[in-house]
Amino acid sequence: MTLKLRSVGTSDRGLIRSGNQDALHAGAWLVAVADGMGGMAAGDLASRIAIDAVAPLDVETPEDALVAALQSGIELATARIRQAVDEDPERQGMGTTLTALLFARTGSCLALAHVGDSRAYLFREGTLKQVTRDDTFVQMLVDQGVIRPEEAASHPRRAVVTQALQGDEVSPSYATMVPWAGDRWLLCSDGLSNVVRPDTLAEVLGETPDRELCARRLIDLALRAGGPDNITVLIADVVDE
Repeated sequence: MTLKLRSVGTSDRGLIRSGNQDALHAGAWLVAVADGMGGMAAGDLASRIAIDAVAPLDVETPEDALVAALQSGIELATARIRQAVDEDPERQGMGTTLTALLFARTGSCLALAHVGDSRAYLFREGTLKQVTRDDTFVQMLVDQGVIRPEEAASHPRRAVVTQALQGDEVSPSYATMVPWAGDRWLLCSDGLSNVVRPDTLAEVLGETPDRELCARRLIDLALRAGGPDNITVLIADVVDE
């Protein structure tokens, strides 16, 4: 049995923003979502730099090299963002989230890299689990017991990110997992996760086998909820081929 990754991604500007600062990569071995910040043009640039830096990782990679490959991709993205800021001081403060999943050539392992508040969810055997932890001010408050998890979604400072790729030293989180046939991964920007409840995400992921249709349904739900931000949705299925 050889497990493969099959993915599709889509992005929408939303109903409020004048442009789309999100970027994505949906490949055979690598899937990634980036959400830019720090001004219109700079946010676009930062997210694109991050995706362009990790996109070459979309190749067959040995299991024991997955995390190192993601680390090198993030280091390259950081260096390129720093260079872009040096070239134009008006870009100071620009940055991007990055959530990326790299699948081993054997199908026996995958690695996840994360910085910021874009998310990776795993839908396995009917249960949805948020695998990434938000690098945000409100998540810090939740971790410290200052507020309850259910209060985070409506907190006035919920959009404050504590860590992003901005050209400076950063401490991404990395994890490795064993994939199962039938696993479905959802990678998304906060334009989805901030406005669509986890139980609704799980319902759509479970009821919509077609990846493109599933992604479109999730985008539509975010738009119906007001679409206050750019919305990026990436669906990646682990299949037995």
